[in-house]
Amino acid sequence: MRSRILRWYLIAMTLPTDTTSIQAYEELHALRAQLEHHERAYRQGNPEISDSAFDDLYDRYQALADELGIPSDERLDQRPGAEHTEGFDSIEHRVPMLSLEKVTPNRRDKDGAPVPLGQQLEQWHVRRKKELERGADDVLPVVVEPKIDGISVSLLYEHGDLVRAVSRGDGKRGDVITRQVVEADAVPVGLRSTGITTGRVEIRGELYWPRPAFDAYNRELETRGERVIANPRNGCAGLIKRKDPTGLREVGIRSFLYQIAWSEGVTVPERQSEVLRWLSESGADVYLSEFSTFDDIRDALAFCEGYGARREQLVYDIDGMVIKLDELDVYSRLGGTGHHPHWGIAYKFPPERKATKLERIAVQVGKSGKLTPVAELQPVFVSGTTVSRASLHNFVELRRKDVRVGDTVWVEKAGEIIPQVVGVLPDRRPAGAVPFVPPSKCPTCASPVLEEDIFVFCPNPACPDQIRERLKHFASRHAMDIDGLGVVLVEQVIERLGVRSPADLYSLTSDQLAQLERMGQKSAENVVRGLNASKTKGLARVLLGLAIRHVGETMAEDLASHFGHADELLAFAGRYAAGEHDAIERVAPEKASERGVIEGLARKSADVIFSELNSEAVRTVFSRLSEAGVSLAAKKPKTRDVAAIAGKTFVLTGTLPTLKRAEAASLIKQAGGRVSGSVSKKTDFVVAGEEAGSKLAKATQLGLSILDEAQLLALLGQT
Repeated sequence: MRSRILRWYLIAMTLPTDTTSIQAYEELHALRAQLEHHERAYRQGNPEISDSAFDDLYDRYQALADELGIPSDERLDQRPGAEHTEGFDSIEHRVPMLSLEKVTPNRRDKDGAPVPLGQQLEQWHVRRKKELERGADDVLPVVVEPKIDGISVSLLYEHGDLVRAVSRGDGKRGDVITRQVVEADAVPVGLRSTGITTGRVEIRGELYWPRPAFDAYNRELETRGERVIANPRNGCAGLIKRKDPTGLREVGIRSFLYQIAWSEGVTVPERQSEVLRWLSESGADVYLSEFSTFDDIRDALAFCEGYGARREQLVYDIDGMVIKLDELDVYSRLGGTGHHPHWGIAYKFPPERKATKLERIAVQVGKSGKLTPVAELQPVFVSGTTVSRASLHNFVELRRKDVRVGDTVWVEKAGEIIPQVVGVLPDRRPAGAVPFVPPSKCPTCASPVLEEDIFVFCPNPACPDQIRERLKHFASRHAMDIDGLGVVLVEQVIERLGVRSPADLYSLTSDQLAQLERMGQKSAENVVRGLNASKTKGLARVLLGLAIRHVGETMAEDLASHFGHADELLAFAGRYAAGEHDAIERVAPEKASERGVIEGLARKSADVIFSELNSEAVRTVFSRLSEAGVSLAAKKPKTRDVAAIAGKTFVLTGTLPTLKRAEAASLIKQAGGRVSGSVSKKTDFVVAGEEAGSKLAKATQLGLSILDEAQLLALLGQT
């Protein structure tokens, strides 16, 4: 790890020569890795820490970067960190969707003293007045709105009709989720009010899952023996990012719209408070009864503090309040940073935090072999439930907080759901408490561990804990979707029937299953039918079910599509592991700017994926699945070669008039063509729509054939 930090530091042209500087750079590197990891987890709908814990990390990162003199353009806040979801088209936001600066109880001054929330808010308001050249006594009104705990969405309306929905993404580019949003009936597909049907307008808001609908969905999961969803925000993010949106309408996802990002040919209000009323009159869902306007920033703070008591009465989750300047014409004058605009700020509700004793630090093993420290606590009542176990996230975070067995620690809930240790009371530390040493061997199987970035892994796929978690994942709806084989039943077949491998599942009989708890003959027969049905799912589902690191749904599909059969995939894994240069460069070029034959597969991920596929344990699993009758061939869509399309490579860019890009890609593939994500000299056609961007520019530079939607349909013979 130290060598990597020193190389990075050399790039900055200032080599540290003392131990203190080296240690500081090591901590900065670790903080950066953690922030990037937690930002990705948040954007993917699976946050591992609370916002306040993230803010703690971020504030420490900035303070350390200041201390070390890291230029602002090399810091994380200059590039909002988030990865797009695989399998979705992405588009650049015309106006960036940035995060808001936060008023938070974690803020401290340069001497380490806490800065009161009111003082933080007044300082923000004073800065805005100075930037606008307003006097200290001049009125600069603000609007205070509830901060919905959902996922941000940007909606483009043309002549009053919805034509595109885009997620926040990384703030600069977002994923196109139009089909999902429309199928969920989450936003109005048409807006009608005076003037709105004459042009184009981009409206932003928040998708959320009302508590009653969320609770009903979780009850259904429980009756099926499936794992429940942690909280409405996670669930909303996961459902909206489903490739197949079928059934979303019954789930109950809703929205609140609150902002006009830009407009053309549409007369819009001049104040934020008027925008909310205008949107409501146009047919959008708006929290009209929940916002207030204030001339005095101290009154705005009092409103925020008092609103917290109303949270339990709401059918939707909020995690704070948003304070915006009411005068919209000043927004462009104020600008912002690469991370947040200056016209608004978020007031975060302080989470309930309780102190208790840490009795033990356990280490649990996940399905991928990742080792995670877990705090075992003296039971304490926090946010409505009794907590006896809490997350410690990872060993880097454990060391940073210096959490030790015997400490009295602060406990709160991430998203008010997941208990976590957020700090230590050092003055109550018992004598003799020592730092926790991460295990050098797996606590379950004693295999020597491997380190990767900030994580520690058990490399033994035969580890009992890994077996249990992998089998649960293999049977889950997102993988092999084995009907009737829920989490509780998986535990039983492991403990009582000796199942150790996915292939063992397919040897189970209805008589064996009927002897288990809460299982009758009919239920057992249903499980066997589910197992037999899953045999035809194909290679992509098998790859996803094996929980290979870096193989998500899209990567599993791409690997299956490219290699066609597990035999070809495993043969290539052997060549990759043997270091055959041509094989490696073709699939995962060393230069990050170059693309291989599998879209989105970087060298670092490829090293992990093909190493695991080449292992004896994984090869044995494939062999036994084949013997059990599980199909290991890719399920190929039906194709009908079209002479003008077959064998040609297409790149899709921009927004097409009637076709979604996924639909256009499907038509091309069905006609025997290939769709690539990048433009090169090998590209035959670039299909360009509105706001095509850099891909179109590169295609023009290379002199490639550029088509519009009508010309593509003509090639397909569909005109």
